[in-house]
Amino acid sequence: MGDGRPVPGGRRLSAGHASLALGVPPSTPGMIYALAITGGIVVRPREGRTITFGRNRPKVHLCIGEDDRRISRHHGLLTRRDETWWVRTTGRLPVRFPDSRLLFAGDESVPLAEGYTPLFVRGSSGREHLLELYVTGPDERRSQSRHSDPTQPPRTWRLSAGERLVLVALAQRYLLYEVHPQPLTWQQVCEHLDDLQPDAGWTAKKVEHRVAAVRARLSRGGVPGLTREEVGEPVGNALNQNLIRELLESTTLVPPDLALLDDPMAADTDEATR
Repeated sequence: MGDGRPVPGGRRLSAGHASLALGVPPSTPGMIYALAITGGIVVRPREGRTITFGRNRPKVHLCIGEDDRRISRHHGLLTRRDETWWVRTTGRLPVRFPDSRLLFAGDESVPLAEGYTPLFVRGSSGREHLLELYVTGPDERRSQSRHSDPTQPPRTWRLSAGERLVLVALAQRYLLYEVHPQPLTWQQVCEHLDDLQPDAGWTAKKVEHRVAAVRARLSRGGVPGLTREEVGEPVGNALNQNLIRELLESTTLVPPDLALLDDPMAADTDEATR
């Protein structure tokens, strides 16, 4: 398959590119990075420049939901205007922003802030198609003057493939940027994974033990708020909320990990990932 239409002033990102939630290299202010599961694009800022996205790969600059007929062939636009990038929906389904705001076709375009913005389009069977965006600001340019300084990425935690799968299911409302997210219950995670892998023998206890093992490991690694003694009674969701916060802030879990919840071949193994 082709990579979609070329954009003047743009270059391609591969399908295996790291999540934009991890940040971008030092760049000219106003550049936009756009990334989907099929790959992405980086475009320099220029008045009137437009990026199209949708499922018709040969006719759009950025393909999302290629195998989902609920996603429109031309679903939306990213346009540079008045020194700002704007999002506009042209498809039948709305585009959802991190604050759960829905942008419908016919609505006024919405400006993008500098930094990271994940957008979602809900397709068939509740599938959430992710479009990651990152608009560079002055900080990226200033960082170029310190080119000899070592990069200081956040400390990410090693997870097995099975642990990652369970934790993505547990934290999916956070990864979807819902307004007031809560962890799923053990039973809800179990049901989700059982639908995904009916022969894997998922139980609520198995889910609980997997998560408890990760909490204990991170607690030994110095992360606070992951034990009952630290939190106190009643515990409620505090332990899992603190765990999820650490996994998100360290970028151990990022929105593209949601793709695991649509993949029946997602591994339940002890092999480490990322």
